[in-house]
Amino acid sequence: MRDTTTVEDSMTDTQIAGAPSAGAVVSKGGRKKKKDREASLWSDAIDDLRRNPVFLIGAFLVLCLLVISAVPQWFTDGSPFDSTACVLQDSLKTPSAEHWFGYDIQGCDVYTRTVWAARNSVIVGIVTTTLVTVIGGALGLLAGWTGGIVDSILSRFTEIFFAIPLLLGGMLIMSALPGNAWTVSLVLAILGWPQIFRIMRSSVLQNKNNDYVVAARALGAGTLRITLRHILPNAIAPVIVVGAISLGVYISAEAALSYLGIGVQPPEISWGLMVSDASVRWLQAPHVLLFPAVALSITVLAFIMVGDAVRDALDPKLR
Repeated sequence: MRDTTTVEDSMTDTQIAGAPSAGAVVSKGGRKKKKDREASLWSDAIDDLRRNPVFLIGAFLVLCLLVISAVPQWFTDGSPFDSTACVLQDSLKTPSAEHWFGYDIQGCDVYTRTVWAARNSVIVGIVTTTLVTVIGGALGLLAGWTGGIVDSILSRFTEIFFAIPLLLGGMLIMSALPGNAWTVSLVLAILGWPQIFRIMRSSVLQNKNNDYVVAARALGAGTLRITLRHILPNAIAPVIVVGAISLGVYISAEAALSYLGIGVQPPEISWGLMVSDASVRWLQAPHVLLFPAVALSITVLAFIMVGDAVRDALDPKLR
């Protein structure tokens, strides 16, 4: 057995100097290059998501849903949605080769209505999540970073909204407002932002006393720079996770409000409104209820899958 010490001692200085160091890449000219990308939470999360089948399936379903919502005419006859394009003599006809989803009680094509209903449901989910994230995130960042009397006032103000159940409060407010996707989004955002506020505030409190924040403050960095460059990027991960999961929840809430008759109103269309209309004759014609309900379930499931995958990728403890 050869002595490794003798081998190492026999190496010349040139050979040692020319050996590539760990983490470096040798180019054709013999020069060493550092890796193009350093490891970080976000880069590791992206790599993890690329290999996660749950995320890939959920992201594919979400992408399909966004395309259908943006250009529903591509998936129907190319004409704009017309709620009056119904023929009573076709009422409750079962699915066929020409009309895949059959007809509802008014003689309207269920497939066309299901496709066009995706737009309002997705609008509610995306707009509500955006408003909730911006409002709750900004106030939570302010409360967590400032502390003191500002934190106390915002926390007590948030507790008032926490005492109002989402659906019950939505029913109360929507009963006095016009029913459309934008109104529903605004009402749900008003009632839903406290959750994001608490998550952002807690995350900021965990990060504000870390070494990198103390070092930045010692080097003379201003409050705005520390907040935007150090606190926010490290505190936003839990908010993104909750926002992704909550998007499906808000779509379900819109469907519930529309089912109760105080959400999206005719001549607009949504999956909740279709389920409400179909509930009268669902035993006689189950296909009228089945297809919008399945579309709603798949949509909610897709966003929950994406949110769960993002949570697992951004939480090192779950790896």
